[in-house]
Amino acid sequence: MKNKYIILTLSLAGLIAAQSKNDFISPNENLIAENILPIPKSLNQVIKKYSESRNAGIAGIHPNGKEIIATTRFASTNQLHKISFPMGARKQITFFDEPVSTASYEPVKGEYLIYGKDTGGNEFGQLFKLDLKTLESQLLTDGGRSQNGGITWKKDGSGFYFSSTKRNGGDRDIYYMDPLKPEDTQLVLEVKGGGWGISDLSEDGKKLLISEYVSANDSYLYIYDLETKKLEPITDRKEKGVVQGGASFSKNPDEIFYVTDRNNEFSRLAVLNLKTKKTDYLTSSIPWNVEDYDLSEDQSRLAFVTNESGINKLYIMDTATKKYTQVSQIPIGLIGGVKFSNDGKSLYFSRSAADSGSDIYKMDMASQSIERWTESEQGEMQPADMSVPKLIEWKSFDNLKISGFYYPAASKFTGKRPVIINIHGGPEGQSMASSLGSSNYFTNEMGVAMIYPNVRGSSGFGKTFIAADNWDLRMNSVKDIGALLDWIAKQPELDKDRIMIMGGSYGGFMTLATAYEYADKIRCSVDIVGISDFNTFLKNTEEYRRDLRRVEYGDERIPKMAAFFTKIAPLNNIDKIKKPMFIIQGTNDPRVPVTEAVQMRDKLKAQGKTVWYLEAKNEGHGFRKKENVDFQRLAVIRFMQEYLLK
Repeated sequence: MKNKYIILTLSLAGLIAAQSKNDFISPNENLIAENILPIPKSLNQVIKKYSESRNAGIAGIHPNGKEIIATTRFASTNQLHKISFPMGARKQITFFDEPVSTASYEPVKGEYLIYGKDTGGNEFGQLFKLDLKTLESQLLTDGGRSQNGGITWKKDGSGFYFSSTKRNGGDRDIYYMDPLKPEDTQLVLEVKGGGWGISDLSEDGKKLLISEYVSANDSYLYIYDLETKKLEPITDRKEKGVVQGGASFSKNPDEIFYVTDRNNEFSRLAVLNLKTKKTDYLTSSIPWNVEDYDLSEDQSRLAFVTNESGINKLYIMDTATKKYTQVSQIPIGLIGGVKFSNDGKSLYFSRSAADSGSDIYKMDMASQSIERWTESEQGEMQPADMSVPKLIEWKSFDNLKISGFYYPAASKFTGKRPVIINIHGGPEGQSMASSLGSSNYFTNEMGVAMIYPNVRGSSGFGKTFIAADNWDLRMNSVKDIGALLDWIAKQPELDKDRIMIMGGSYGGFMTLATAYEYADKIRCSVDIVGISDFNTFLKNTEEYRRDLRRVEYGDERIPKMAAFFTKIAPLNNIDKIKKPMFIIQGTNDPRVPVTEAVQMRDKLKAQGKTVWYLEAKNEGHGFRKKENVDFQRLAVIRFMQEYLLK
């Protein structure tokens, strides 16, 4: 009888445990979750209001100018969709587990597309041909550990030039392919380095404009003669600290348009005479970077986008007179993907704002009237649920002015509010006045304010600012966060005792460094694909990007630099970390390898520190699949509940 009672008691205990387990969310089979507290299913229901938003971006314009290919998500990942008229149905044409974000129409008849896709976030993008009648795809490139992309079509659609690392995995050479005969792909130009790419092809198809990216402060231009096989420099390779890129042939065969910060803090649109080497700067009256532009097929008009203190503006230039005007009827926000239709009568672009996701618009060039082509769902979120950013500024330890965007907690919350400081990657990235998207849950439901800083090293504030964190100046950017912590302490509505640091990639390093430098001023931290030691990072990052990163961070092969990296490595300062940490990583990350996360996690555990860990076996440099993104978001919220809000 006693034994029966024990069995019955154990059975009831098992039943209760099973029932309890069913009340919580389990990570999917691709996720490795360690030390994460149970996440109730009820939280998943609450967050759905904020997690179901979509965005749409433009991938390609049909040669007829009346149809487009957009990227948007209806299931797990972004896929390609065809749209035939304004606000028309988004007809999905790719159906993969992996996201597809780039596409280019064959430029004459538009009967097929070339698109790129990697596997599991490994960034070894392969090129595919998609027949738009049968929706059948054909692999065009080697399918291995190579990067392929940056295609530039011949005008007659008979083939395209593209860049690839397939020769040795490190050098980005130039190739030519007829997509109907991919087996005959030819190596056109062999180069040294991973920063090479194609900017343009001349009207007669005889010359390529080639760019070489060395760093955020150094890039160069060349002309490659396809007949003589000669590569001639356009810009001076000996001139350091100058950005020169985004080149296009103009109507005058002796001139090119390009973007450069030569003799200026900011990147200006310019015209370079190839014979005289004389440069005319076209946008000097705008003291901000020109970030993007497109030249119409007949080269009579040019559309360009500026980045003015984290807001984009669109301008139209008459290439004959070089005069330009701002397109003033576009509401304040972010603008991207500007592209003319082949006939030059229309300009397509995407736009987003703080209270909306990204959508596609078309401007009639004659009337300058703008029509909306997509309206992406924002889930159940309403504009009133979305925090609107304010530009803030503070002075760092050396009196350098630093700025960022502050998203207040909803006004329904009273008292001092907790704060998330979310640091961008790059380090040459820039936080802009964009929508928080699902992070509006933090501000509107949890009452947490968010600050997105642009520390020194960020782009958009001039070339001196972008170089102000290079090599042994690295920790000065961390001090910028220290100054922000002091700024928060002076704000009457913010709680200096409840601050969480969060960031991805280089922002992950900043998070880890802040966690040990300012351990007494924060509550917790979330490191996403972050660098824990620059020595091991530079040793293990993919070969095609290793030298490019050394220019920015420093060369670990130099003993003095290696010693500096050892000194500042979060991995070597574990004893100074006092607050809970959450580490998030993709197994297949080619940029910041998974070893950076694992070694940090293991050393924290060995010293008895509180560390949560989440790794996705089918992701790379950040999560892209919705089921993984959703679990990551829920886990971060649970982490905040436990360590930031309590």
